[in-house]
Amino acid sequence: MSSPSAATANLPLHHGACPPWLFARMRVLAREIARAVVEAEGTSGFLARLAHPYWFQSFGAVLGFDWHSSGVTTVVCGALKDGLKDGADDDLGLWVAGGKGRASRQTPAELLALASQLTVDPATLADTSRLVARIDNNAVQDGYTLYHHVFVVDRAGRWTVVQQGMNEATAWARRYHWLSETVTRFDDEPHAAVCAVATGAPLNLVAHEGDANRAAMLTLSAENPDRLVQEVLKAQSMTLPAHHEVQVGDIAAGRLYKTLVSTYDNPPADFVALLGRPGVGAKTLRALALLGELLYGAPPSFRDPARFSFAHGGKDGTPFPVSQTEYDRTIGYLERAVRHARLGERERLDALRRLTAWVDIQAHPSPAPPSAAPLPVAAAPGPGRPVQLGLGAEFWTPGH
Repeated sequence: MSSPSAATANLPLHHGACPPWLFARMRVLAREIARAVVEAEGTSGFLARLAHPYWFQSFGAVLGFDWHSSGVTTVVCGALKDGLKDGADDDLGLWVAGGKGRASRQTPAELLALASQLTVDPATLADTSRLVARIDNNAVQDGYTLYHHVFVVDRAGRWTVVQQGMNEATAWARRYHWLSETVTRFDDEPHAAVCAVATGAPLNLVAHEGDANRAAMLTLSAENPDRLVQEVLKAQSMTLPAHHEVQVGDIAAGRLYKTLVSTYDNPPADFVALLGRPGVGAKTLRALALLGELLYGAPPSFRDPARFSFAHGGKDGTPFPVSQTEYDRTIGYLERAVRHARLGERERLDALRRLTAWVDIQAHPSPAPPSAAPLPVAAAPGPGRPVQLGLGAEFWTPGH
């Protein structure tokens, strides 16, 4: 099985709440599809599917939510969380922690409360939850602020994180997928997927090509803070090249100095430890990244990790072909899961109808973000020919 090293999704902000009658049905259907997948592939198979943005989006469409909305992330995760609670007696060995807004900040506490259910130390999972949130908020400075964080874990401690950020200027959302089994280093291409249309050149401190800059940042974090702050003040008065993306004009010298004193007195062991250090936020990292380039000649990466989008084509405007076989396999899998789920005949038929509608939608473009140029989308798939789904070259279906 191959997996993408990174992926992202942009979805428009839609206001309003999911109707209670719909959410009640989504909870039941989410639980039954989860059960069908776990029975076929185990909990690791279900976690891997949640980590794939196209499968996740299809899952939301089957449950009955608007696929082209930021709400598909929060509502689908909420329905799955409540559905697994409702079916606790079934003991699938899966739990969901976190949620939207205030609920997202309860994720570590909810994980710690699972101590008797897990075969691993939940404190490690709680630390991981905090770390992945800090990475997507601070280390990937793409203009999106997290407001949703869900941590799905099985008894053995394998996990998937689905979190989402909002760009207040554009009112578009970006979804980040993580899968424990594909993370080799938290500071080097750690995402399973990021769903969005790539529209700029964000500071990406977890890009593979940024290793030298990360090493420089770590070294700088242990240096005399007086010198570092003076260098930042000097940079604030410099005229940097027009292409330079590291902006330090909004960094307050006093606050930066206080943070750097803490890292100077107790140097972090590695870059991941620096990311997790209290007080080290986006501005401190941005300052260190710039100094790493100015003082050590090690520029950071500005490659957007976004790789997956829906009905928009590839991140560089060029659609990547997805084979008809892989596409049919993914849709067919969900169809089989629905057919094997413990549902009434009407609920089953409704779910299959929504799946069919979702497949049809892929043949039609949807509005791109205001800042993104229109991208081509291929016509509906025909027998024996590739279909452009806007998923990127590394489209995969776990377990098949």
